[in-house]
Order: sequence, then structure tokens, then C-alpha cells
Amino acid sequence: MRTSPLHPRFGMVVHDVNLRDVTNEHLYPEIRQAFETHSALLFPAQSISDADHIRLAELFGPLENREAMAAGRDIEFQLPELTNKTKDGVRAKDDLRQLDLQANMLWHTDSTFLPTPALINILTAKVVPPSGGETELASTRAAWADMPAHLIAALKDAVIWHRLSHSRSKISADLAALPKMTRWPDRPWRAIWPNPVTREEALFIASHAFAIEGMGHEESQALLDEAIAFCTQPEYVYSHQWSVGDVLIWDERATLHRGRPWDYDHPRTLKSICCSVTDADGLKLVRVI
Repeated sequence: MRTSPLHPRFGMVVHDVNLRDVTNEHLYPEIRQAFETHSALLFPAQSISDADHIRLAELFGPLENREAMAAGRDIEFQLPELTNKTKDGVRAKDDLRQLDLQANMLWHTDSTFLPTPALINILTAKVVPPSGGETELASTRAAWADMPAHLIAALKDAVIWHRLSHSRSKISADLAALPKMTRWPDRPWRAIWPNPVTREEALFIASHAFAIEGMGHEESQALLDEAIAFCTQPEYVYSHQWSVGDVLIWDERATLHRGRPWDYDHPRTLKSICCSVTDADGLKLVRVI
């Protein structure tokens, strides 16, 4: 594979690879090693179908199917679509589904509120606005390596609790109260996630994080806010301006991400698949026993 840096501290751009050609034996081992080492990979100007997207994701692990998780039974996987499009145009700015998209503009890690968190997000652009709507990534691995001593001391052995409705409440009380947002019990994870391949540590944190075990509410929130603010300084952030066909993937164990605003009169559609972490990906290293 021919590659170039995505950001001075993390990430790679992968050139001259057609993701439709990737199989478990062909190119995937190299892609997986780059993913473990660099945390984020950009494949520009791809042309993948939904079936291609699913097939690529399945190489990384089990497809995250929240409806099946919630129901406790098999439900056919539906490829998630992040869009403000409707059959009649675009959603109103106060539509709860549009507000949910805006909640993704908080710095977050996908699925920290689920029984099994996500390993990876594979995101591709189908419709992009004329400007805005970027996706930004922040390396919590690079940031943890540089983190001040007082934050390391407070977080290295911490257990952080996560709740989806907590992040949604920052946008809208009505959004946070929806059954879809309240159906998951609060979830604890260790604050530091060592990569099982490289052994490098990363801070595992999100906008869904609402408490640190053993601390009061105000102390927890102040520490969580300070840690996220440190991780999302410009020197740790890559901002991606989408072109149709781009495929951006990142390691949920070692990055934060957020969307950026755009003129909501213009449609924007991205398709996203998360894969769940397995024991081979270091789940036992972060699970609270």
C-alpha cells in the first residue's frame, strides 16, 4: 500500500487501494496493521456500494446492531444513514432527528453506553453540502502521551460511567427523554485502554461520560471536561472535508470524533457502520470486572 500522513501525530491516507478488492487474505492484514498503529485511515475517492461497505466492515468484527442488542434477539442489520434528507427535502432545524445529528457535533466516542463498545467506525460520504459538515478526529492516544501529570494521576486508574441520554440532554431535554436514548443502562469502562497490538495507551472517554467512580458529580464533570478539552486541542485534531466517495475509518478505542455544522438547507448524507469490540481487540482490558 502507498500511504502518506493524515496528521502529524496520527492517521494515514491510503492511496491506490480499491476497497472493493479487499478480502481477508488480500490487503486486509496490511490495513488492519495500519489501523492498529495509526488509529485512523482515509481512503479517498472510493466507490463502494452498501454491500461492499458491509463486507468490508465484517472483516473487522461483528456488525454493531443496536436494534438486535436492545431486543435481545436477531433483527436484520440495517446500514445506518446519517442524513438530514427527507422525501420532501430536508428536515426542519428543530426536528428531533436533526437534533440527534447535532448531538454528534459533541466530541464523542461511539457506543460507550452499549454492553459492548465499538472497535471501529467506517464512514463514507454519499451526499455532501457545498461547505461545512466536516468530520473531526482527535487522538486520545497522542493526547494521553502528552497529558499533564495531575490528569494522569486522576485518570490512570479511573472508572468512567457512560449514558447516552447524558450527551443528548446537552442538546435537548425532549431528545434525551426519547425511549431510544434511555433504553441502555449506565455503563462503566476503565478510563485507559491499552492497544493489545502496540501496547500504547489511550484515554477512553466521550460526551456520554457523566461520572467518575468515587467522585462527586461536580468534581467528575470538571475532570471529564478538562480531559476532553486537552484531547481536542488543535495539535491532536484532524478535520476532514468530505468529498463524495471518501471512506474514513477510525479506532474507537483511541480517538474522539465529532461532526461540524453546515447550512442545513443543503442535504448531507453519510453512511456509517460500527463493529463491536471482541476479546481479541482488548475488551477485557477495559471491562470493569
